[in-house]
Amino acid sequence: MKNETSLWLNYARDNLDSAILLLENNLFNPCLQNLQQCVEKTLKAVLIERNYPLKRTHSINELKNIVDSIGIRINLSEDDCDFFDSVYLPSKYPVASIIPDFNPDKSMCNNAIKIGEYLFKTANEILK
Repeated sequence: MKNETSLWLNYARDNLDSAILLLENNLFNPCLQNLQQCVEKTLKAVLIERNYPLKRTHSINELKNIVDSIGIRINLSEDDCDFFDSVYLPSKYPVASIIPDFNPDKSMCNNAIKIGEYLFKTANEILK
């Protein structure tokens, strides 16, 4: 594994670990922020390892489509991608929310953590 790939995965792991700690303290918005970042950095690590030039995007859908296009199959559903794309802005900023009455809760965060853990584990297995 390339050093750069490892760095991206280390940052993704930090985001995942942070999300778990934030959830334990009922800090739902920052939990989701960190999970979105975990997923984004994990997908970018896969692209870096395969020598694909990174695109400046935060879109999980877009990154997943690029990963698919280079022949790497990661079981991340369109609904999961849509979820992380939909929480990106409202978890960071109180205005311009694209989800009406965005109120994350423990259940939403627990589900997102499961997805993040799965993706991180899967990517590490693919990259070994």
